[in-house]
Amino acid sequence: MLDRHHVKATFFVVSTNISPRLEGWKKALAEGHEIGNHSETHPCTGNYAFSRQNALESYTLQTMAAQLDGAGAEIERLLGVKPRTFAYPCGQKFVGRGEEVKSYVPLVAARFLAGRGYLDESANDPAFCDLAQVMGTPFDDLDFNQMKSLVDEAASQGRWVVFVGHEIGQRGHQVTDAAALGELCDYLTNPLNGIWLGTVQEVAEYVRQHRSPSTLQ
Repeated sequence: MLDRHHVKATFFVVSTNISPRLEGWKKALAEGHEIGNHSETHPCTGNYAFSRQNALESYTLQTMAAQLDGAGAEIERLLGVKPRTFAYPCGQKFVGRGEEVKSYVPLVAARFLAGRGYLDESANDPAFCDLAQVMGTPFDDLDFNQMKSLVDEAASQGRWVVFVGHEIGQRGHQVTDAAALGELCDYLTNPLNGIWLGTVQEVAEYVRQHRSPSTLQ
C-alpha cells in the first residue's frame, strides 16, 4: 500500500526479529523506506506483564547502551545500513527505579539523529523540539477523519506529526486500520493539501539543518 502511494515510511525494528523476515526488510530498504533502531529486546517497564523479565527498572545505563549498540550492529550486519533514528520501546526513557532512576535520552542523543517517543499528546514544533525526544502520535485506533484532524491541526500550526503504528489490518489494539491508512496516504500525497510527507530521518535532517544552532543545544 505504501509503495503504491509512493509513501516512504520509517520502520523501527527490534533487531532480534529481523532474520525471520529478512528478505522483506531488504525489499523495504530497496523501495526507499527507512530502517530505524528499536533495541535488541524491546525493554519496557515491568509494570507491563510482557516485560517483567525485561524490565527497564532492572537496567543500568551500561546495559541500555549495550541494547542500542547491539541492535545497531545487527541491523547493519543483516541489512547493510546503520540506523540513524531510534524509537523508544513503549515510549519510555528511563532505567532503574526510585532515587536511582536515570534517563537514557543522552545515550540516544549521542548515537542517533533523532529518538522517537510514543503516546505523546502533541505534535512537534520544528523550531523548538528536542530531536532526541521527538513526540510520537499513536494512530492505531483512529479512523481516517481522526487522523486527518490531527494532520490539519498540525499543519495550521506549522508542526510535525510523527504517526506511530504497529500492525496494519483491521483496526484494533495496536493495529492500524488498513482502509484508513489508504485514505490518509491519498490525503497526504495530494499536492492541493500542501503536506510534506517524509521519513523520520528525512524530516529530522531538515530540522537540524534549518534552525539556529542555539536551539539545538
